[in-house]
Amino acid sequence: MPVLVFDIETVPDVAGIRKLYDLPAALSDTEAAEWAFQQRRASHGTDFLPHHLQRVVTISCVLRDAQHFRVFSLAEPDVDEAQIIQRFFDGVERYTPQIISWNGGGFDLPVLHYRGMLHGVSAPRYWDQGEGDYQDSRDFKWNNYISRYHNRHLDLMDLLAMYQPRANAPLDELAKLMGYPGKLGMDGSAVWQAWQEGRIAEIRDYCETDVVNTYLVYLRFERMRGHLDAQAWAAEVEVVRDALARLDAPHWQQFLAAWPQA
Repeated sequence: MPVLVFDIETVPDVAGIRKLYDLPAALSDTEAAEWAFQQRRASHGTDFLPHHLQRVVTISCVLRDAQHFRVFSLAEPDVDEAQIIQRFFDGVERYTPQIISWNGGGFDLPVLHYRGMLHGVSAPRYWDQGEGDYQDSRDFKWNNYISRYHNRHLDLMDLLAMYQPRANAPLDELAKLMGYPGKLGMDGSAVWQAWQEGRIAEIRDYCETDVVNTYLVYLRFERMRGHLDAQAWAAEVEVVRDALARLDAPHWQQFLAAWPQA
């Protein structure tokens, strides 16, 4: 089964905030978002907006099948939010991969659910729970993308913490402890500022490095549970390193520089 590791980056849905709260037209996007942050802080003690008000601007993926390791992004301004989400689910439809995430069950997938419905996205394979028209649909009753305890979607953060939020580990810290680069130059809290400054390519690059960190942590998990022995694990790590070395982009040069050979 192919493996698809994914991560999303979002910014406040300013248009949705204006629509829901009837904000004055004179407010700038920055001011409208700040108003929403303030309301959220007052009611929840955090300025983290609810999932349905998170607009998707990038989905970065690692696709690993029997022949290839590939990193790619679906991102604005090349495509809009509706196309980003539809193309992601089209990939699930085409490859029927195991999808891997870090907190995908808690954040990424609920955001994609809400935003996908807003845009009329179609994702029948993703939602199949054994009642679809596919030849192997019956198998999805026992292993589908929706159930928390099935592995067709593997939320590494959730599983490693034994589904206990108080045991969750940050991806950045865990990756660095394992000898991987972790986050480089940006984190999720900086995305909105970068977006306002027009640094869209930096957001995409950050998301791509995050998804490769996730894949590398996933390989450690595969070794721990016996799906890879030490030799196979080391060979797969070299596949990743070699693939990134062939990509002519500064963020991959920085990533490799921060990832010394063992």
